[in-house]
Amino acid sequence: MKTYLDIPGRVDRDLSEEDLALAHALQINGRASFRELADALGVSDQTAARRWSRLRSTGRLRVLGLTDPLRLGDSPWIIRVRCTPDAAVSIGEAMARRTDTSWVSLSSGGTEISCSMRTRGPGLEEPMLLQKLPRTPQVVDVSAHCLLHIFFGQDLSAINKSGPLTAAQVAALTPPAVPGPATGAAAPVALDDGDRHLLDLLARDGRAAPAELAAATGLSPSTVRRRITELRSAGVLYFDVDYHPDVMHRNFRAALWLEIDPSRLAEAGAVLAGHPEVAFAAAVTGTANLYASIDVTSAQLFYRYLTESVAALPGLRHTATAPIHRTLKGPGPYLPTGRAPSAR
Repeated sequence: MKTYLDIPGRVDRDLSEEDLALAHALQINGRASFRELADALGVSDQTAARRWSRLRSTGRLRVLGLTDPLRLGDSPWIIRVRCTPDAAVSIGEAMARRTDTSWVSLSSGGTEISCSMRTRGPGLEEPMLLQKLPRTPQVVDVSAHCLLHIFFGQDLSAINKSGPLTAAQVAALTPPAVPGPATGAAAPVALDDGDRHLLDLLARDGRAAPAELAAATGLSPSTVRRRITELRSAGVLYFDVDYHPDVMHRNFRAALWLEIDPSRLAEAGAVLAGHPEVAFAAAVTGTANLYASIDVTSAQLFYRYLTESVAALPGLRHTATAPIHRTLKGPGPYLPTGRAPSAR
């Protein structure tokens, strides 16, 4: 019988089946209590807590509380920087240290850096990063692509598609659904200083205890719990699992830039989001209007994916690919404590 560990494109080959189950559970509900995790996984509270403590203390997994920029009225971007090979690592590391970036990666044989970046407000407004990059002698070209709509990502990852939990376990862990506002229909959510401080702490540790968060913010534990629930319900706050690259990133990964007929963009994005090879998919500005991050186990499987699944996408006009060689920073704004960008 084929197990999750044998599935091409699986999230990780080194974590045990039990650890993968815990990672899957935390991806579904990053704030689930150890009792909730234990009940869903069929283990004791102590076992669930011990497994999480081991994974967290060794730096293999961490849960991050992150925010949806569109619900805050901010602008998310995918930045592509072409530079000379000798400068890619140092420029990429400098970008990774910034708190307005995430998912900083080296690709295309070490001649391109890509990252996600967010700016305050609805426009790009010449952020400092884009002011500095073109003036750097080793930088050849910089392009910015505004992220318009996410088809798959944020609180969803590859493990949601092929993880080891059963449908019943997933249902038991899934937080109650809260209807979100239609795209563009709701005004941005306003945050006060207390909210910003709370969200900043959750971006460093999404499973921080209410008492710990209360002590740091000056709020009561009950207020912390209530505000986390409200921010989640408003679609501002979500939780994601960040893996150490030594654990997560041993498969063949690539950035996929697709030009789709605009009349079929929504259809193609929905189809792409359902592919098991896709870890992230979004509509973006530019000639290539559909972007995806692909994770498979080999270049041969990537070729098969391109010639079969991608080739069959509705409205496909053009395809461009860029192999991802190294990840300098994952989903959050902060690098893990004690880990330099070069270690990633």
